[in-house]
Amino acid sequence: MTGIVAVAEIDIDAPAARVWDVLTSPEQLKQLWFGADVKTDWQVGSPITWSGEYEGKSYEDKGEVLAVEPERLLKLTHYSPLTGQPDVPENYHTLTYTLTGNTHLKLEQDNNATEDEAKHSQAMWEMLVAKVKEAAESQ
Repeated sequence: MTGIVAVAEIDIDAPAARVWDVLTSPEQLKQLWFGADVKTDWQVGSPITWSGEYEGKSYEDKGEVLAVEPERLLKLTHYSPLTGQPDVPENYHTLTYTLTGNTHLKLEQDNNATEDEAKHSQAMWEMLVAKVKEAAESQ
């Protein structure tokens, strides 16, 4: 991991299989990712895209699936043109979802340039992991 890492963690009263389903099912992802359509086949090396609208503007974020260990680990890169930064590798974040025990979800995002950027990211990811918890526990 590089740069400042933003971390969001939560305990979920649901089996890892259910949490995994929430993290990888297209219907669930639309809820988690603030209405974005998430497209990927969840194979290592495959592209992943998030497309939607933010504050009235269409966008398409992109990345690559780096690691998939069902019910344990999901790792991918993420780049958003909304940052205004050029589309070069150093402007991509790595998102790492780790599932442990009964069932603890940890989401880490690296490559934050400043503490403020990391705090902003952490607030967003805390909302996302709370949505994962809610979805997994209500199924």
